[in-house]
Amino acid sequence: MMKLKNTVGLVVGAVISASAMPVMAQYGMGGGEVSRAGSVEAEAFAERYFTDDSVHDLSHGTLVGGGLGYFLSDDVSLNLGLGKYRNLDSDVTGEDIDGRLATLKAVYHFGEGAVRPYISGGVGHQELDQWDRDGRDKTTMLTAGAGVKNYLNENFFVRAGVDVLHGLDHSNTEWMAGVGLGLNFGSSTAPVAQAAPEPAPAPAPAPAPEPEMQNVRVELDVKFDFDKATIRQEYRDDIRSLAEFMKTYPDVSTSVAGHTDSIGSDQYNQKLSEERAKSVRQALIEEGVDGSRLEAVGYGEARPIADNDTEEGRQMNRRVEADVETEVEVR
Repeated sequence: MMKLKNTVGLVVGAVISASAMPVMAQYGMGGGEVSRAGSVEAEAFAERYFTDDSVHDLSHGTLVGGGLGYFLSDDVSLNLGLGKYRNLDSDVTGEDIDGRLATLKAVYHFGEGAVRPYISGGVGHQELDQWDRDGRDKTTMLTAGAGVKNYLNENFFVRAGVDVLHGLDHSNTEWMAGVGLGLNFGSSTAPVAQAAPEPAPAPAPAPAPEPEMQNVRVELDVKFDFDKATIRQEYRDDIRSLAEFMKTYPDVSTSVAGHTDSIGSDQYNQKLSEERAKSVRQALIEEGVDGSRLEAVGYGEARPIADNDTEEGRQMNRRVEADVETEVEVR
């Protein structure tokens, strides 16, 4: 019993060591998930064999051999094993006892990673030489076991496990604990789905060039007869031109400014200048300009542009002025 405890301790240690090894199992070198279904595993094993002294009178020995397994799915495999007993001696005569054990097991593997615990169950056929008679002792055995596999990469694995065997012919119970080293054939690695690369950002549109702008100024200068606010026919085209410009650029507005010469009182000249400004404003409205864009103001004789002591100077001062200025895009 002490030997059994020690051996089980060694197996547990092997399991822990196997679990701690750096691995890449169940996931291939490319990082994809490994599918075991349809693959075959070949294994070499060594098991410590603990006999039932009440039946065989044999010392504990070792079972070494190999096995083949076929994965019905990613988790379930059928395993066929064949081993030969070594270092198995008769407790009575001390002679070496030969024997073998053939097993057929169903194995269920847990998890999807590199380290896969498993449980197993199946049947076995054992043959042992007999020290006290000719021929071999043959018995059918039921087996149950548990252990762990550690896949070192997509193909190689190590295993550690414990099995209990119950003989149907002698009602004896025996134990085995050991390790194995194996190779898997036929596993497939699913390719890792590659994320589609982010599309390159569309280049920023080139900024539109700043339009070239220029100032456009239109001036109106309407002259009047002495003591009159009536627009002379010769200035109608000038008024019409200003009106067309203001209709083309509806955001502009203007001030229509009326003036007089110095003949007459200040009060009279102020009123006359306002009448002249209103006449020109009304003419622009008649040409289609909105009146809200036009302001009529009079300055009387206060802003002369020429000498009021001469007839030519006074003629130049009898006037209405208007100007419109705006920025337009150069085409």
